[in-house]
Amino acid sequence: MGELKRVTKTLVGYLQRPDLYPELGRKIIKNIFKRNSAFRGKEKTNVWAAQRAVSQEQAIQKLFGKTAVPFAEQFRTVYDESVRRQEECPVKMGGAGALELIYEACEFTDAKSVVETGVAYGWSSFAALLSLEKRNGTLYSSDMPYLEQNGDQYVGYIVPENLKTNWKLFRHADKESLPKILAEVQEIDVVHYDSDKAYEGMMWAYSQLYPRLRKGGVFISDDINDNSAFQDFCEKNGIEPTVVDFEGKYVGVFVKN
Repeated sequence: MGELKRVTKTLVGYLQRPDLYPELGRKIIKNIFKRNSAFRGKEKTNVWAAQRAVSQEQAIQKLFGKTAVPFAEQFRTVYDESVRRQEECPVKMGGAGALELIYEACEFTDAKSVVETGVAYGWSSFAALLSLEKRNGTLYSSDMPYLEQNGDQYVGYIVPENLKTNWKLFRHADKESLPKILAEVQEIDVVHYDSDKAYEGMMWAYSQLYPRLRKGGVFISDDINDNSAFQDFCEKNGIEPTVVDFEGKYVGVFVKN
């Protein structure tokens, strides 16, 4: 799909959804007036992250005291079915992510309440839900529809039906979804952030989620190499995070003291 056609289709999708007008307004302002600020501190953070990066396996051992087992090996049957679902999905979305890290974070905390931003196919949701179902816990997810592809119905497409009873999916931008989620959950065991990658968007979401994360809870943020929001937030709050080098990008993670 050409860029002009994609932008036009996205705009039409927004105009057909009055409930998404607030996010449309923010995107217009960001793309016209704040385009460069989205990547604030990127070079600084990439140097910082590279100096401390470890593998996902090393991070799981260090933080959770466990030996990482590949997700596909632990859950072979349901994993293969979800791969098949992704292959048949007519809408193309983001990749699977650090599934072992997410799953082991939920196991480590005996999670009953997990909040994630960014769903796409639903791989991170799948990983969290496989742990949460053991304790009848709940996953609260925030994700925008894929408007340029008429993709609203495909958000979370690979998540097995039997796991969806433990899942509450809010299909709006974080600025609208997170207040609704936080009205329902007072204490969070695991946070997984993977949505708005602009500096301001990340800092705003962190400021909402971190206070609700319980002591001993795990905070995970994908793509921290896009700007310095994660580094700045950790330094401001006296947090010493672990940085995971995952498929050429950096994931930030810490256990709250």
